[in-house]
Amino acid sequence: MINLKRAIAPSALAFVMMAGAAVAAPNKVSGPGFDAGCFAPWTDDIGYFQWDKREGPHKIAIVNGFVGNTWRIQMIQTAKAYAAQPEIASQIEEFKVVSTGTDVAAQLGAIEDFINQGYDAIVTIAVSPEGFDRVIRLADRNDVVLVPFDNVLDTDKVMQVNKDQLEMGRMYGRWLLEQFGDKSEGKILEVRGLPGNSVDRDRNIGFHEVMDASGGNWDIVEVVGNWDDGTAQKVTADAIAVHSQFDGVVVQGGTTGAVRAMLDAGHPMVPLAGEAENGFRKILAEEADNGLKAISIGQSPGMVSVAMKAALAALDGQVMPQLISIPIPATRYDELEAGKNYWPDLTDNFFTVNEFPACGVNITAREIMTNDAENLE
Repeated sequence: MINLKRAIAPSALAFVMMAGAAVAAPNKVSGPGFDAGCFAPWTDDIGYFQWDKREGPHKIAIVNGFVGNTWRIQMIQTAKAYAAQPEIASQIEEFKVVSTGTDVAAQLGAIEDFINQGYDAIVTIAVSPEGFDRVIRLADRNDVVLVPFDNVLDTDKVMQVNKDQLEMGRMYGRWLLEQFGDKSEGKILEVRGLPGNSVDRDRNIGFHEVMDASGGNWDIVEVVGNWDDGTAQKVTADAIAVHSQFDGVVVQGGTTGAVRAMLDAGHPMVPLAGEAENGFRKILAEEADNGLKAISIGQSPGMVSVAMKAALAALDGQVMPQLISIPIPATRYDELEAGKNYWPDLTDNFFTVNEFPACGVNITAREIMTNDAENLE
């Protein structure tokens, strides 16, 4: 066995030690973290990171994957709107946005390019929960803050921002069971999201966990809606054509389209759990008196603003939780109020939750809708 210290000259050994130290960014530190009201740790045993403070303004990039649904479009619009707000704009020297599609290699390549270009922080929605080890190591070597959000990674090596997707799936199941009452069997339609993403996977797991634990005899029919209204409407219509009737419906995203398919088919109003699309809430407000009992649970595109705020706090040298939790807003059919939690004068595609009071983030619909989803390269 070679003795490394004796085989390498002192100057070369110092270089190796410095290179090894560079890989260690960020530092693992003790909590509590910065601004716990906004950046709340998921659990008491979550670890904490701290990067060396650096002077701004900073170069920030958003590396999105899939852009083929309204949630992703609004997310990009929101990121641009947030970056343009005076307080945030003063901290940003350059701001770029790219969407790479569903190919993991393309997303990894884009992240690597931004790291090599000297960007300070990269915020991303991961195409896959796995396969990012290489870019995480590259980010660490270059002291770049990498912040996955929404579709996060199966790792504790980076700071991440998300809502508890398992809990959201459980909320779907608990709502259906509450509405079913003594009912202990039936057929349920589950309109899932984009395959391969951690959000789709975890919501599905949480939903089935609750339904299985109930002890009921549930026949759950799964279809892929890609979190998209048009796709969800088609697959829901197809499912109704094949199975005739369902006792309950769960829609991860594209709820407006799924409910329209039910109405077009004359499907009975059955308990439903869906997303926070403005169109869905408008239909729900109209159809609640006709028997549609549903809950609208929000996964806000505005989460990107919290991820950007977390990246800027990390660049400022603040102590940050490894996994940051955002509360899950939910509105029942009997809690809808025009102008408060849905907007009759806005498009169906608008997602209704874009304020995070604990973080001091408030992005208006006007700010969001004046932007587009095109790349900023």
